[in-house]
Amino acid sequence: MQVTTMNADRAMRGYALANNEGEAFWLLGMLQTVKIGHADTSGGYGLIEVVVPPGLGSPWHVHPEEDEWFYVLEGNLTVYVGDTRLDLTAGGFAFGPKRIPHTFIGAGANPTRTLVGFSPMQFEGFMREVGQPAPLHVLPPPPDGPPPAIEKLAPIAKRNGFIILGPPGPPPEISAGWPIHQ
Repeated sequence: MQVTTMNADRAMRGYALANNEGEAFWLLGMLQTVKIGHADTSGGYGLIEVVVPPGLGSPWHVHPEEDEWFYVLEGNLTVYVGDTRLDLTAGGFAFGPKRIPHTFIGAGANPTRTLVGFSPMQFEGFMREVGQPAPLHVLPPPPDGPPPAIEKLAPIAKRNGFIILGPPGPPPEISAGWPIHQ
């Protein structure tokens, strides 16, 4: 409760964060750092810096009420919005509107550093519930076992404003439209 009050006060005064500053989490093999969060904006929007190792990314998902956008700072990121593939390099931008399934994947030989914005900010709850606080602003160590099962993540995602449709990667072929009314 005190953190929320501190963040709300901080946001009302204005604040700055340097590189490698902000509350950091390890989530699904990525490093995610909150630059402005739910408590700062009363949930209106948020911005997270994400470091994505090559080949990793988010599950295929849809936000019924939350827009999501990506701005690449370093590296290469492949974003799928619906059935459209968007290959981004440093300075590249992509928008994933609410109700349209999307995913992102680190591309290239090195980790990608990207800013991911949300409006409203609902995703942060998932990150806090599933992620682990990162003791340092570095990528997490390799996992000891397989990634968490989608069946385990799906109810947590739903509680936090989005629906997981499948694993990371290109969109699945769905002939009858996207299943977004789950």
